[in-house]
Amino acid sequence: MQLASRLQQIPPYLFAEIDRKRDELVAQGVDVINMGIGDPDQPTPAHVVQAMHTAIDDPSTHNYPPYQGTKEYRQAAADWMQRRFGVTVDPQREVVSSIGSKEAIHNTFLAFVEAGDYVLIPDPAYPVYRTSTIFAGGKSWTMPLLKERGFLPDLTAIPTEVAQAAKLLWLNYPNNPTGAVASREFFAEVVDFCRQYDMLLCHDHAYSEMAYDGYKPPSVLEVPGAKEVAIEFHSLSKSYNMTGWRVGFVCGSALGIQGLGQVKTNVDSGVFKAIQRAAMAAFQTTEAALQDLMQVYQRRRDLIVQGLQSLGWPLVPPKATLYVWAPVPQGYTSTEFVTLLLEKCGIIVPPGVGYGAAGEGFFRIALTVPEARMELALERMRQAGIRF
Repeated sequence: MQLASRLQQIPPYLFAEIDRKRDELVAQGVDVINMGIGDPDQPTPAHVVQAMHTAIDDPSTHNYPPYQGTKEYRQAAADWMQRRFGVTVDPQREVVSSIGSKEAIHNTFLAFVEAGDYVLIPDPAYPVYRTSTIFAGGKSWTMPLLKERGFLPDLTAIPTEVAQAAKLLWLNYPNNPTGAVASREFFAEVVDFCRQYDMLLCHDHAYSEMAYDGYKPPSVLEVPGAKEVAIEFHSLSKSYNMTGWRVGFVCGSALGIQGLGQVKTNVDSGVFKAIQRAAMAAFQTTEAALQDLMQVYQRRRDLIVQGLQSLGWPLVPPKATLYVWAPVPQGYTSTEFVTLLLEKCGIIVPPGVGYGAAGEGFFRIALTVPEARMELALERMRQAGIRF
């Protein structure tokens, strides 16, 4: 008995390793400040929880849900897309429910990627894009996200023969881990590129509502004709403090949704109907309530950015996401520096290289701990003499 050889190509999952290190330190009595994972620390909104209570008491939610999501949920998702982005999607053919985003991202690879096919993935990026390429038997072609380009990929650097052999191109804006944002004009360039090379554009829009200073991230589906070549992944995890609920949706290209839906029909049994009803309540969250939540993260962003600036870091506040992407001081690799923070300060942050080779030289701070803990982390760095 032995493990499949494909597992030998996959490193330990970055965030599972962070959890393991945290547990080891806690067991040693260390007061660990964990700013490693983008798991919101605020409660799920009360109206969402109440909708779940009501739905659980309804016996009609207790049986198998439709594989693609209930008709009502898909309609609610389509309505939300129209209100939020002015984008029209057909809830029957162009929307499918998902168990958060992670499973839908992975299953999209299974739907479209065959052995030897190229997948164009950003670097640094959410690790699942790379690992799912391996699971599907494909080959990754990385698109470096460089600071001098605003952490946007350079499509002109992709060789023609690679583009012709590529099945999927992945984007994620607002971006994890860099916090970068993309314009509609950039999205239009990518849509044209994918149409030219007949590939599916996959936009991971998990942070669509996590934005500050009045900024509103666009949808790639706002680009005219984008639905011909693009699907977009939406999750309620970050925007509505629902990481543990595991619910989201994917919308866009009818062919993309058909392929993803066919895989999902064979590998999962859909999202619990009561959770879908709770998600429908989340879609009705008022803009004022959403902005109250964003103010919590904006204050944390400002605290971290200003605190690091006082220690010499050259930072510009990110417009979006739950993260601050910061360079490591000269003389350190990203792994060496986060190890220093762990050993000297009891602070957990992931190294940039954990998101890809182009992430070397950076580390990521998650804005998911209270301000008092952030202030303590900065004070520990001052006392340890850690500066940029």
